[in-house]
Amino acid sequence: MLGTWRSHDDYQRFVVKDLANLVQTNPHPLFEHEKIISKLYILNLDPLLDIIKHLYSATGRKSKSQPEIFRAFILMNHLGLSLDQWIHKVKYNAVLRIAAGFDSDSLPAIASYYDFINRIIRIDEKPRAKHKKSKPSKKIGKGKKLPPKNPGAVGRLVKQILKGRRFNTRPELCLQKIFAEVCVRPSLELGLLSRVLTVSGDGTCIHTGASHFGVKTCTCKTFVCDCPRRFSDPNATWGWDSHKDQWFYGYTGYFISTYNKNLKVDLPIYLRLVDAKRHDSISAVVALAELRDLYPDLTIDTFLSDSASDNYPTYELLHHWNINAVIDLNKKNTGNNKYPSYLEITDKGVPVCPAGHEMIHNGFCGKDRCRIKWRCPRVLGKAPQTDACTSCSPSSYGRVIYTKPDWDLRLFTKIPRGSLKWKLKMNQRTAAERVNNRILNHYGIEQSKNRGKKRISFFTTIAAFNVHLDAQLKLLNSQQKFCFNDLFDIQSAA
Repeated sequence: MLGTWRSHDDYQRFVVKDLANLVQTNPHPLFEHEKIISKLYILNLDPLLDIIKHLYSATGRKSKSQPEIFRAFILMNHLGLSLDQWIHKVKYNAVLRIAAGFDSDSLPAIASYYDFINRIIRIDEKPRAKHKKSKPSKKIGKGKKLPPKNPGAVGRLVKQILKGRRFNTRPELCLQKIFAEVCVRPSLELGLLSRVLTVSGDGTCIHTGASHFGVKTCTCKTFVCDCPRRFSDPNATWGWDSHKDQWFYGYTGYFISTYNKNLKVDLPIYLRLVDAKRHDSISAVVALAELRDLYPDLTIDTFLSDSASDNYPTYELLHHWNINAVIDLNKKNTGNNKYPSYLEITDKGVPVCPAGHEMIHNGFCGKDRCRIKWRCPRVLGKAPQTDACTSCSPSSYGRVIYTKPDWDLRLFTKIPRGSLKWKLKMNQRTAAERVNNRILNHYGIEQSKNRGKKRISFFTTIAAFNVHLDAQLKLLNSQQKFCFNDLFDIQSAA
């Protein structure tokens, strides 16, 4: 049963009152934790109540301090503390206790924290016996992706999505709703996000803290045997890290992010942990479908991705949803072109004039014609005149060629490959890599040694909360709408 819920206004009054008393005697601990106090102060957890109240029964003993526990997770992630370290530290640190919202006589035990996670994500991760899977011996190669396990799976999945298939039974759905409503929505209301988004998707390797050897349950005297073993992270598998050129044991995180050019901040808007060996092409189409369900009032204008998503089913899905595709070409995916044979086209989808020069993109003819216009490079001053130019076109306007995306959605994208707009859009794709770095390294998910898909998913989302709160605080400070010193009148006390 869900107990008394302290509202955001009540929490802010509690923090100001209790910390103001500490300021009178020793303001230095407040300066030390100024940023995290500010982040928690602006974090409104009132929407969290409506999302999680169905997870608690209407009878039984009341669960206490649920919003305070959630703030504690954000606080400990900001400080780089494990749960055990936090439980010990909060007993003797009044500033952190007050910042989280705890009263001095009602600190929850460690079991309350685990119970909160278990309610949010319902994944069965009880250690179970299974046969050990050895680390693969063959390396794929640096910079190369693990090939898809089931070729054609993306096409079959896209057909199901177009027929109306949704992924509303995933165990992470509640956690994703919390992130969307409690974290992303405030960023949207503050103007950190627009309602028409350019998003970039990327997969990243996340190591589990569990051992891939498992624990022996048999009576064999030798360590190496084929008997089933007990694994503390039974869902973890082996995957290939193309950046480090090595195999890793854990999960693949697929994140979708966006970039705010004004504040120069990168913000995650979707997070999901999947099997370590799942190909990013499958994760991408699933993630986009789930993203559209999470944010039905937002418009995805452009999807940016690396060559992992360079396949025709993905282009067809994006075309159906009227989303521009800015995706790197896969060098191996050649020779499967669908444009008319009388046109000479480069591998990037740019027509070639009779003189052998790439033609210049000159706009997109609207929805009535749905075709891309290309003009003579000589007339536009991009190429010198040759003998072939005299027999090309007598018009002073120069030769004009139209290509249609319907011919080949992969080559003739609405934003032509190689154009200035395409390059500017593709430059924003690094936002996904920077978000990955902030979550994994800056906020310590890579070094946390968490084990289990449930806990890694939860703490990854908490790290994403901190990324958003950093951006929100930066914006409020720049607009002079928030000042830490004014909250507790520190200047006068000091």
